[in-house]
Amino acid sequence: MKPIRLLAGILQLISGVLHIVAYFQAPDSQGSIPVLLFGIIYIIIGALLFNRKKYPLYLAIIVPLIGMTLSLVKFGIPELVSLSALFKVLEIIAIVCCVVLLINGKKPQIN
Repeated sequence: MKPIRLLAGILQLISGVLHIVAYFQAPDSQGSIPVLLFGIIYIIIGALLFNRKKYPLYLAIIVPLIGMTLSLVKFGIPELVSLSALFKVLEIIAIVCCVVLLINGKKPQIN
């Protein structure tokens, strides 16, 4: 398995676990249910990234982009030292890893 794919999977898993932890820290706060749902989805995507299929790469790009966009629209730009900022950093790194894998996977191989 490529180290980049492994990194993306681990980051998705960490982000998912942190989302779930954030839900349990403040289950009554505004937007807590979407945080829990995205946490579960990120864990599933992170686990799927450990196989060699291509569709988890697309999921690992699209779903975090949706989550980050919704978060920014609903809550605005997070403070630099916050759990929300950590979510975004982890997700951006995972997205970049998946984009790199998709770009490298489309290059024709010379025999």
